[in-house]
Amino acid sequence: MSDWFLQQAYGVRFEWGPSGARRLGREAACLVVVDVLSFTTSVSVAVEAGTEVFPYAWRDETAAAFAREKAAAPAVGRRAATAESPWSLSPAALRKAPFTPRLVLPSPNGSAIAAAADGATVVAGSLRNASAVGRWLARHGYGTRERPVAVIGAGERWPDGSLRPALEDLLGAGAVITALAAQGADALSPEAAAARSCFTGTPDVAAAVTACSSGLELSRGGFSDDVTIAVELDATTIVPVLTDGAFSAPGKRA
Repeated sequence: MSDWFLQQAYGVRFEWGPSGARRLGREAACLVVVDVLSFTTSVSVAVEAGTEVFPYAWRDETAAAFAREKAAAPAVGRRAATAESPWSLSPAALRKAPFTPRLVLPSPNGSAIAAAADGATVVAGSLRNASAVGRWLARHGYGTRERPVAVIGAGERWPDGSLRPALEDLLGAGAVITALAAQGADALSPEAAAARSCFTGTPDVAAAVTACSSGLELSRGGFSDDVTIAVELDATTIVPVLTDGAFSAPGKRA
């Protein structure tokens, strides 16, 4: 296969899903995972509270074994949370749950993308920390042709398992790219520039995410608070970086 898909002429690149991450991750110096509803939003909430978050790609019985191996609390599905196991992928539930120093957070999209980085630095980006992530990337020299950054929209899954590009992740990726461009990065691929235009051209990002398919799925399922937290644009300066298998915030704040 040729390398046309790598966006090699550009320092700031954008692609979708685990497959896109595996391909762009071959050459990227840094990979930014964007899964607004809700993996990277949940990571931002947990890391903001001082928790180390271990991503895990499968939400099955192996997640509990992995959590025991890491001496971490296992997060469960939104509807499986109990008083004994209050941690889940829900950012609202994480805010209410007791503090835990280490958490395993299963996510077939966000975690799979983080695992596809192939040696690149991995950052968790969302609407909550987009400006902070952009500043962090610029300060560490990412976003040039010599040190390219790949921003990956996680997307969702159709019932047949195929990727469903998700508006909330396009807007989240666009927010990160906009913030990085504001720091002087100008080598945007056409894909990255289009994501930026989507974000800057949306008059009310919070309203768009709330009304889009993924936002409606959560709110109609009783998890509207998760959407409310996800659209807290630039609410935190925490930049979660994957270090030794867990997201944490080196230096705490950007």
